[in-house]
Amino acid sequence: MAKSSIHFNLSERKILLRVFDVLFILFFLFFVSNTFAFDYFTITQDKWAWVVVLIIYVSVFGSIFEMYDLQKSSKIEKISSSIFFTVSITVLFYLLTPFFTPELPDNRLQIVFFFFSMLLALFAWRFIYSNFIESQRFFKRVLVIGEISNIQTIIEAFKKSDPNYKIVGFINCEMDNQESIKFKGIKEYNPDQIHDVITRENVGEIVIASYNSENITSDIYYTLIRLLESGFPIKEYTQVYEELTQRVPVQFVGKDFYKYFPFSRSNQNKLYLFFHRMFDLVVSFIGVGVALLFLPLILIGNTFGNRGRLFYTQERVGKNGKMFKIIKYRTMIENAETKGAVWAQKGDTRITPFGKFLRYSRLDEMPQFLNILRGDMSFIGPRPERPFFVKELSQMLPFYETRHIVKPGLTGWAQVMTRYGSSVDDSLLKLQYDLYYIKHRSFLLDFIILIKTFSTVIYFRGQ
Repeated sequence: MAKSSIHFNLSERKILLRVFDVLFILFFLFFVSNTFAFDYFTITQDKWAWVVVLIIYVSVFGSIFEMYDLQKSSKIEKISSSIFFTVSITVLFYLLTPFFTPELPDNRLQIVFFFFSMLLALFAWRFIYSNFIESQRFFKRVLVIGEISNIQTIIEAFKKSDPNYKIVGFINCEMDNQESIKFKGIKEYNPDQIHDVITRENVGEIVIASYNSENITSDIYYTLIRLLESGFPIKEYTQVYEELTQRVPVQFVGKDFYKYFPFSRSNQNKLYLFFHRMFDLVVSFIGVGVALLFLPLILIGNTFGNRGRLFYTQERVGKNGKMFKIIKYRTMIENAETKGAVWAQKGDTRITPFGKFLRYSRLDEMPQFLNILRGDMSFIGPRPERPFFVKELSQMLPFYETRHIVKPGLTGWAQVMTRYGSSVDDSLLKLQYDLYYIKHRSFLLDFIILIKTFSTVIYFRGQ
């Protein structure tokens, strides 16, 4: 057995970031209020509500501005802009809600103290996090055992998903394939070296990346059994893939597909579906109201930048394969598909100048609140696709039509986790995210998607 080492999992690191963000902010504010002439925010027993409101604001705006994105948080220079925007908007909202927070101070210097105390607190903690928690001493060191055909894809997916998940070596378990394969920084070992590698490299986990269990030799099998009996963690690669990437790896799913799709009970839960529909109605009424406010500006922009009709409808595939007409603002030239349906590409010349703005700002999606009101769509769900592409993709991608067991959505897990799809590979990536949503659907995941939707709009991650 290797000497045990400390490693923080993805969820643990996110909790760590949130907890210490709050603790550092409160400590800095307490220190400043007791050291300088600062009395706008004082932590006392009868003012506990101020603290609760501040924690809520930091948590919500920190999520919107991606302060808890682990890739960004690994480098202080990457997270700096997120910290600045989070503190700025938090302070602004805190000052503008005096019913729940302290009354506005007469001295403007109090606001400066408040702002810079929070800013310095977050920078101090995030500097510690990026230089200590993200250091190699806390990496999870992993040994992969599997087939060469699977290993490269898995290594690349794990590396992109979690910088702290370090694969230190791999073992090829295919008996009839003795070909040596090289990966940068990852060494290949022989099956009889498993114990030595675990001890020498301080390996904390073994991942089995075998598509066919018959390929695992009896020697490797009995070695793994003994390790498991001693308490050593051994995981199957699709389980780890889903935990790290938050996607269902459909490309690795074979005839035993039913093991990978224990879909969320929320898909059939009447109470969840009722509240989900009530939420759809409330959001769509608000959305229609906001759309009407923007309509005069969009009409002017359409007149000069689109030169043609404002709305257009298109047939899409909905729940259980039922067709419906989706409503959008037109962003392409008239008769853009005279030669048939084609993928929209980056720099597509069919997109009008004003249409580019509508797509990047996501304003082109606002008429779909009418589809939500009619019940064709939900606010959250897989993106509805056109029948032509559904037919094409379902022939190339396994389980593609599984997306249709829930209502399509205006936003969704795939929409907030990846960019606009313009190829079969992009559609495969989006399908993995869509199946993850269907598998783990819940109020909490819906709330996370809602927060990430704000981030998508703010950072103009449009089509």
